[in-house]
Amino acid sequence: MADPAPAPDPDDGDEAGAQPDPVAGPVLAVFAHPDDADIGCGGTLAKFADAGREVHLLILTNGDRGSGDAAVDRTELAAMRRAETQASAAVLGLASATVLDTHDGELDNTPEIRARVVRTIRELRPGTLVSCDPTAVFFENKYYNHADHRVAGWIALDSVFPGSGNPHFFADQLASGLEACPVYDVWLSWSQEPNHREDITGFLPRKIEALSRHVSQVEGNLLGFFEDWLEEEAAEEGAKVSVEHAESFRRLALD
Repeated sequence: MADPAPAPDPDDGDEAGAQPDPVAGPVLAVFAHPDDADIGCGGTLAKFADAGREVHLLILTNGDRGSGDAAVDRTELAAMRRAETQASAAVLGLASATVLDTHDGELDNTPEIRARVVRTIRELRPGTLVSCDPTAVFFENKYYNHADHRVAGWIALDSVFPGSGNPHFFADQLASGLEACPVYDVWLSWSQEPNHREDITGFLPRKIEALSRHVSQVEGNLLGFFEDWLEEEAAEEGAKVSVEHAESFRRLALD
Protein backbone atom coordinates (compact mmCIF):
# COMPACT_ATOMS: atom_id res chain seq x y z
CA MET A 1 0.00 0.00 0.00
CA ALA A 2 1.26 3.49 -0.78
CA ASP A 3 2.71 5.48 2.07
CA PRO A 4 0.11 7.77 3.65
CA ALA A 5 0.32 11.46 3.00
CA PRO A 6 2.23 13.33 5.68
CA ALA A 7 0.12 14.90 8.39
CA PRO A 8 0.05 18.69 8.37
CA ASP A 9 2.20 20.59 10.85
CA PRO A 10 0.05 21.11 13.97
CA ASP A 11 1.32 24.69 14.13
CA ASP A 12 -0.23 25.42 10.73
CA GLY A 13 -3.83 25.49 12.00
CA ASP A 14 -6.36 28.11 10.99
CA GLU A 15 -7.62 30.88 13.21
CA ALA A 16 -10.03 28.57 15.04
CA GLY A 17 -7.31 26.08 16.03
CA ALA A 18 -5.20 23.33 14.55
CA GLN A 19 -6.44 21.47 11.49
CA PRO A 20 -7.92 18.06 12.48
CA ASP A 21 -5.53 15.16 12.15
CA PRO A 22 -6.15 13.62 8.69
CA VAL A 23 -5.73 10.18 10.24
CA ALA A 24 -8.27 10.70 13.00
CA GLY A 25 -10.39 13.76 12.18
CA PRO A 26 -13.81 13.93 10.54
CA VAL A 27 -14.27 12.94 6.89
CA LEU A 28 -16.45 14.65 4.28
CA ALA A 29 -17.31 12.80 1.06
CA VAL A 30 -18.68 14.93 -1.80
CA PHE A 31 -20.21 13.13 -4.79
CA ALA A 32 -22.70 13.80 -7.58
CA HIS A 33 -25.33 11.04 -7.31
CA PRO A 34 -26.82 9.07 -4.41
CA ASP A 35 -24.97 5.81 -5.20
CA ASP A 36 -21.63 7.25 -6.37
CA ALA A 37 -19.80 7.09 -3.05
CA ASP A 38 -20.87 3.48 -2.46
CA ILE A 39 -19.47 2.41 -5.83
CA GLY A 40 -16.33 4.52 -5.74
CA CYS A 41 -15.19 4.25 -2.14
CA GLY A 42 -17.80 2.55 0.03
CA GLY A 43 -15.25 0.21 1.56
CA THR A 44 -12.94 3.05 2.55
CA LEU A 45 -15.77 5.11 4.05
CA ALA A 46 -16.91 2.11 6.10
CA LYS A 47 -13.32 1.54 7.23
CA PHE A 48 -12.99 5.18 8.29
CA ALA A 49 -16.26 4.96 10.23
CA ASP A 50 -15.24 1.74 11.97
CA ALA A 51 -11.95 3.38 12.97
CA GLY A 52 -13.96 5.97 14.89
CA ARG A 53 -13.86 8.77 12.36
CA GLU A 54 -17.04 10.83 11.92
CA VAL A 55 -17.89 10.36 8.23
CA HIS A 56 -20.33 12.66 6.44
CA LEU A 57 -21.70 12.39 2.91
CA LEU A 58 -22.84 15.30 0.75
CA ILE A 59 -24.62 14.39 -2.49
CA LEU A 60 -24.89 17.29 -4.94
CA THR A 61 -27.83 16.12 -7.10
CA ASN A 62 -31.09 14.37 -6.26
CA GLY A 63 -30.70 11.62 -8.87
CA ASP A 64 -34.12 12.30 -10.36
CA ARG A 65 -33.09 11.11 -13.83
CA GLY A 66 -31.59 7.84 -12.66
CA SER A 67 -33.99 5.63 -14.59
CA GLY A 68 -34.46 4.44 -18.15
CA ASP A 69 -38.22 4.15 -17.65
CA ALA A 70 -39.99 7.14 -19.25
CA ALA A 71 -43.04 6.53 -17.06
CA VAL A 72 -41.18 7.06 -13.77
CA ASP A 73 -42.20 10.22 -11.93
CA ARG A 74 -39.00 12.19 -11.31
CA THR A 75 -40.23 13.73 -8.06
CA GLU A 76 -41.05 10.30 -6.70
CA LEU A 77 -37.72 8.94 -7.92
CA ALA A 78 -35.84 11.74 -6.15
CA ALA A 79 -37.68 10.99 -2.91
CA MET A 80 -36.92 7.30 -3.29
CA ARG A 81 -33.24 7.95 -3.90
CA ARG A 82 -33.02 10.24 -0.89
CA ALA A 83 -34.41 7.43 1.29
CA GLU A 84 -32.05 4.92 -0.34
CA THR A 85 -29.11 7.19 0.48
CA GLN A 86 -30.05 7.23 4.15
CA ALA A 87 -30.41 3.45 4.19
CA SER A 88 -27.04 3.00 2.53
CA ALA A 89 -25.37 5.47 4.89
CA ALA A 90 -26.64 3.44 7.85
CA VAL A 91 -25.00 0.32 6.46
CA LEU A 92 -21.67 2.11 6.02
CA GLY A 93 -21.90 3.66 9.49
CA LEU A 94 -21.89 7.26 8.31
CA ALA A 95 -22.64 10.10 10.72
CA SER A 96 -24.84 11.92 8.19
CA ALA A 97 -25.92 11.90 4.56
CA THR A 98 -27.31 15.00 2.85
CA VAL A 99 -28.80 15.10 -0.66
CA LEU A 100 -29.19 18.47 -2.36
CA ASP A 101 -32.06 19.39 -4.68
CA THR A 102 -30.07 19.96 -7.89
CA HIS A 103 -31.59 18.01 -10.77
CA ASP A 104 -29.63 15.04 -12.09
CA GLY A 105 -27.63 16.13 -15.15
CA GLU A 106 -27.79 19.83 -14.32
CA LEU A 107 -24.89 20.15 -11.90
CA ASP A 108 -22.76 23.24 -12.55
CA ASN A 109 -19.71 24.56 -10.76
CA THR A 110 -21.34 27.78 -9.59
CA PRO A 111 -20.53 30.06 -6.65
CA GLU A 112 -23.84 29.02 -5.08
CA ILE A 113 -23.04 25.31 -5.04
CA ARG A 114 -19.47 25.95 -3.89
CA ALA A 115 -20.82 28.11 -1.08
CA ARG A 116 -22.86 25.14 0.13
CA VAL A 117 -19.85 22.82 0.05
CA VAL A 118 -17.59 25.40 1.70
CA ARG A 119 -20.18 25.96 4.44
CA THR A 120 -20.30 22.22 5.06
CA ILE A 121 -16.51 22.05 5.29
CA ARG A 122 -16.40 24.97 7.71
CA GLU A 123 -19.16 23.44 9.83
CA LEU A 124 -17.71 19.92 9.97
CA ARG A 125 -14.00 20.87 9.83
CA PRO A 126 -12.94 17.60 8.19
CA GLY A 127 -9.39 16.30 8.27
CA THR A 128 -10.03 14.46 5.00
CA LEU A 129 -12.19 15.25 1.98
CA VAL A 130 -13.12 12.45 -0.43
CA SER A 131 -14.53 12.99 -3.92
CA CYS A 132 -13.93 11.77 -7.48
CA ASP A 133 -11.13 12.68 -9.87
CA PRO A 134 -12.55 15.21 -12.35
CA THR A 135 -9.75 14.57 -14.83
CA ALA A 136 -10.92 10.99 -15.42
CA VAL A 137 -12.92 11.22 -18.64
CA PHE A 138 -12.40 8.16 -20.84
CA PHE A 139 -12.31 4.61 -19.50
CA GLU A 140 -10.72 2.54 -22.26
CA ASN A 141 -13.13 2.49 -25.20
CA LYS A 142 -16.14 1.42 -23.14
CA TYR A 143 -17.28 4.45 -21.17
CA TYR A 144 -16.79 8.14 -20.66
CA ASN A 145 -17.46 9.76 -17.34
CA HIS A 146 -20.83 11.33 -16.55
CA ALA A 147 -20.65 15.13 -16.65
CA ASP A 148 -22.05 15.32 -13.09
CA HIS A 149 -19.16 13.18 -11.84
CA ARG A 150 -16.58 15.44 -13.45
CA VAL A 151 -18.27 18.60 -12.23
CA ALA A 152 -18.65 17.22 -8.70
CA GLY A 153 -14.92 16.61 -8.54
CA TRP A 154 -14.12 20.16 -9.62
CA ILE A 155 -16.67 21.56 -7.17
CA ALA A 156 -15.06 19.62 -4.34
CA LEU A 157 -11.55 20.71 -5.28
CA ASP A 158 -12.50 24.34 -5.86
CA SER A 159 -14.33 24.38 -2.54
CA VAL A 160 -11.14 23.28 -0.80
CA PHE A 161 -8.85 25.64 -2.73
CA PRO A 162 -9.34 28.47 -3.14
CA GLY A 163 -12.38 28.16 -0.94
CA SER A 164 -12.86 26.91 2.58
CA GLY A 165 -9.43 27.88 3.88
CA ASN A 166 -9.46 31.46 2.61
CA PRO A 167 -11.54 33.89 4.71
CA HIS A 168 -12.03 36.17 1.70
CA PHE A 169 -14.08 33.49 -0.08
CA PHE A 170 -17.69 33.36 1.11
CA ALA A 171 -16.84 35.88 3.80
CA ASP A 172 -20.50 36.17 4.78
CA GLN A 173 -20.16 32.74 6.39
CA LEU A 174 -17.58 34.12 8.81
CA ALA A 175 -20.10 36.72 9.93
CA SER A 176 -22.40 33.87 10.97
CA GLY A 177 -19.73 32.39 13.24
CA LEU A 178 -17.92 30.03 10.88
CA GLU A 179 -14.15 30.22 10.54
CA ALA A 180 -12.02 29.50 7.49
CA CYS A 181 -11.02 25.84 7.41
CA PRO A 182 -8.22 24.52 5.18
CA VAL A 183 -8.28 20.85 4.19
CA TYR A 184 -4.92 19.22 3.59
CA ASP A 185 -5.86 15.59 2.88
CA VAL A 186 -7.89 14.98 -0.32
CA TRP A 187 -8.71 11.54 -1.73
CA LEU A 188 -10.05 11.29 -5.30
CA SER A 189 -11.66 8.02 -6.37
CA TRP A 190 -12.23 6.84 -9.96
CA SER A 191 -8.81 8.17 -10.86
CA GLN A 192 -6.82 7.19 -13.93
CA GLU A 193 -3.66 8.14 -12.05
CA PRO A 194 -3.98 6.65 -8.55
CA ASN A 195 -1.09 6.98 -6.13
CA HIS A 196 -2.70 5.27 -3.13
CA ARG A 197 -4.54 2.00 -2.68
CA GLU A 198 -6.48 1.61 0.53
CA ASP A 199 -6.74 -1.89 1.98
CA ILE A 200 -10.48 -2.65 2.32
CA THR A 201 -10.07 -6.35 3.05
CA GLY A 202 -13.13 -7.37 5.08
CA PHE A 203 -15.13 -4.31 4.03
CA LEU A 204 -16.20 -5.37 0.52
CA PRO A 205 -19.37 -7.12 1.81
CA ARG A 206 -20.42 -3.86 3.54
CA LYS A 207 -19.79 -1.95 0.32
CA ILE A 208 -22.00 -4.35 -1.64
CA GLU A 209 -24.66 -4.35 1.07
CA ALA A 210 -24.73 -0.54 1.06
CA LEU A 211 -25.06 -0.48 -2.72
CA SER A 212 -27.94 -2.97 -2.49
CA ARG A 213 -29.92 -0.34 -0.55
CA HIS A 214 -30.10 1.72 -3.76
CA VAL A 215 -32.94 -0.49 -4.92
CA SER A 216 -33.98 1.81 -7.76
CA GLN A 217 -30.52 1.43 -9.29
CA VAL A 218 -29.84 -2.29 -8.85
CA GLU A 219 -33.18 -3.84 -9.77
CA GLY A 220 -33.22 -7.10 -11.67
CA ASN A 221 -29.77 -8.59 -12.20
CA LEU A 222 -27.87 -5.32 -11.84
CA LEU A 223 -26.82 -6.03 -8.25
CA GLY A 224 -25.19 -9.25 -9.42
CA PHE A 225 -23.36 -7.29 -12.12
CA PHE A 226 -22.07 -4.80 -9.56
CA GLU A 227 -21.07 -7.57 -7.15
CA ASP A 228 -18.97 -9.25 -9.84
CA TRP A 229 -17.48 -6.00 -11.15
CA LEU A 230 -16.64 -4.50 -7.76
CA GLU A 231 -15.19 -7.78 -6.49
CA GLU A 232 -12.99 -8.07 -9.58
CA GLU A 233 -11.89 -4.44 -9.38
CA ALA A 234 -11.14 -4.63 -5.63
CA ALA A 235 -9.14 -7.83 -6.13
CA GLU A 236 -7.12 -6.28 -8.98
CA GLU A 237 -6.31 -3.20 -6.93
CA GLY A 238 -5.55 -5.30 -3.86
CA ALA A 239 -3.09 -7.48 -5.78
CA LYS A 240 -1.05 -4.37 -6.57
CA VAL A 241 -0.35 -3.84 -2.85
CA SER A 242 -0.45 -7.48 -1.72
CA VAL A 243 -3.82 -7.39 0.05
CA GLU A 244 -7.08 -9.16 -0.76
CA HIS A 245 -9.16 -6.09 -1.66
CA ALA A 246 -8.36 -2.41 -2.14
CA GLU A 247 -9.82 0.82 -3.49
CA SER A 248 -7.59 3.19 -5.44
CA PHE A 249 -7.30 6.97 -5.11
CA ARG A 250 -5.33 9.94 -6.27
CA ARG A 251 -4.37 11.22 -2.84
CA LEU A 252 -3.29 14.84 -2.44
CA ALA A 253 -1.26 16.09 0.53
CA LEU A 254 -1.86 19.82 0.27
CA ASP A 255 0.28 22.53 1.83
